[in-house]
Amino acid sequence: MIETSQRHSSNSTASNNITRPLAKEPITPPQNIPERPSWLQRVVRFGVVGGVNTLVDLLILNFLLFMFPTRNAFMLLAYNSLAYALGAINSFWLNKYWTFGHKQGQLHRELPRFAITTLCGIVWSNCIIWLASNALHPLLLNATVWANTSKIVAIAGTACISYLGMQLWVFVNHKSHTKHLLTEASIDRSNPLSSEPQALFAMTHEVSHEDKVSDVQEDEFMLSHVPGLSVVLPAYNEEQVIATTLLDVLKTLTLWGLDFEVLVVNDGSVDRTGNIVAELAREHPRVRLITHETNQGYGAALVSGFQAATKALTFFMDSDGQFDIRELRQFFPFLKSYDAVLGYRIARQDTWMRKLNAWGWKCLIGWVLGLHVRDIDCAFKLLRTEFLQRYPLQTRGAMINAELLYRLRRAGYTYWEVGVHHLPRRAGRATGAQLQVILRALSELFVYARIWRREEQAQALAKPKSLSTQKRA
Repeated sequence: MIETSQRHSSNSTASNNITRPLAKEPITPPQNIPERPSWLQRVVRFGVVGGVNTLVDLLILNFLLFMFPTRNAFMLLAYNSLAYALGAINSFWLNKYWTFGHKQGQLHRELPRFAITTLCGIVWSNCIIWLASNALHPLLLNATVWANTSKIVAIAGTACISYLGMQLWVFVNHKSHTKHLLTEASIDRSNPLSSEPQALFAMTHEVSHEDKVSDVQEDEFMLSHVPGLSVVLPAYNEEQVIATTLLDVLKTLTLWGLDFEVLVVNDGSVDRTGNIVAELAREHPRVRLITHETNQGYGAALVSGFQAATKALTFFMDSDGQFDIRELRQFFPFLKSYDAVLGYRIARQDTWMRKLNAWGWKCLIGWVLGLHVRDIDCAFKLLRTEFLQRYPLQTRGAMINAELLYRLRRAGYTYWEVGVHHLPRRAGRATGAQLQVILRALSELFVYARIWRREEQAQALAKPKSLSTQKRA
């Protein structure tokens, strides 16, 4: 579940002596990651989702029949196809994040497969309706009863096609393919209270005891050669979790023996977030508090942290406790070959509304800016401070992550994507799906996309002129 971007040219010249291609620190699996449901649970969940979809399907079909009554079989097929398609949209999201939530694959693969499965279901449903309606039509005089009887007959066969298609083809992750050198290791979900740590990533072949000892030594060598690290934690009304998050960061990075600083940006919090961080900063010299008197936005908080960073590397994550700082260790080895390492959330622990919002935003960013990554807004990224201070960011809202990736690509920098676990929010309230946040992000996207496109066009026109000038010289 690791991908690279398609780019490139020159790597950053920032110094680093990391020689190991893979980090394998044992990490205790988070206690709150949902367990893999049994086959019976999946069938029951699929049945519940199917019931909801059937209700949606029948309501839409009957609405169309009420508004536009018909006995014409072709019109009925059109009504049925529309009702089935709208129910299928609901089916995709509920099955992806509930029934088959343990199989988080790539959305760009799942969508076309789901569309094909849905199309097969529509064809099957229409065939059954056609046959059943022709058989039952002489016996039933009421058009609505006739249509619904045919529909119910079609549902059973369609449900079988849908379940088998989703179970065996649509929602299938590819992490078990042994042709990859790297694969996501499975967490022992049968015993969530087990204290035996599991590596987040493991080699596909068995490792001898001597290899393990060597790996530990190389891991320690790798950490000792990591340059200084600035950790940026944006915070807005996180009084219930900020102390735990901050202390966890301090404990982990101190244990690793890194040269680091922690920059907490209090973005106009109206609770005790600022006071709590200030108290901890007095006890821990490596903690620095940056305060915004008013709430300026998520992007503005990150920019303030980036500008204040003094170490060679900058890492940022949210301060709400939904990430495990220990997973940062697997990022460092990739800095040997790439300029940035981007996290993407495994089994995202958010509401379906936030997931739907994130999916729509990701698609929009891909369409407008041509950026295609697994999780554009994952707040778990490691970058070189030189890049952040050389290319200042302009946006100040939720658009900040998209701009960050856009500037990486435009400047010719490379990045690598690594999966990280996403934990349920323990306290506080998420603000990313609020209407004003969404509207601000959309506004920044279209305003700056236009500006950046003009800059790219001007840059493209300037290149031939500079080349012709050099030839004449």
